[in-house]
Amino acid sequence: MSAHPATPGHGSPASSLELGVKLVTLAGVGLVGYGVIFLIRNFRGFIELGLTPEQVGGTPAQIRAFSPHLFYYISHLQVVVAGLIIAVGFAVIVLAWRGIRAGQGWALVTAFLTPVIALVFAVPLHYVYGLATLGHIGPIYLDAAILLVGTVLAQRALAR
Repeated sequence: MSAHPATPGHGSPASSLELGVKLVTLAGVGLVGYGVIFLIRNFRGFIELGLTPEQVGGTPAQIRAFSPHLFYYISHLQVVVAGLIIAVGFAVIVLAWRGIRAGQGWALVTAFLTPVIALVFAVPLHYVYGLATLGHIGPIYLDAAILLVGTVLAQRALAR
């Protein structure tokens, strides 16, 4: 007798996989959303979400007055970072929806490690430079938690 029902139901490998896929997809959507907000903030307020002029050394007008070239350099970096965050989110969505859902373990590992590698590089300097506010990196921590839970659920289902 099988330990798991043949049809997807509560607690079955199929339902665990489906929930994992949905959570990993949600994490990807969260990354896309954060990237879009990051992009909008660059052109409407300049200073990133959750940060204040005091934390970044001045208002957008003060930074531009001090050095227009520096202002545009920062702006271009913010646009590039926004694009990379959106691209990573898109990749996570596609890997979840097409690869993990099809039972591909490599897709699960890739969907998990891609944003984690980015966070390993991005997060520590936020603390070093005093920019680790809840409003700034809190959404990324929430997204990472959703990704982790989805990955664990999907991995357990794939291992059965």
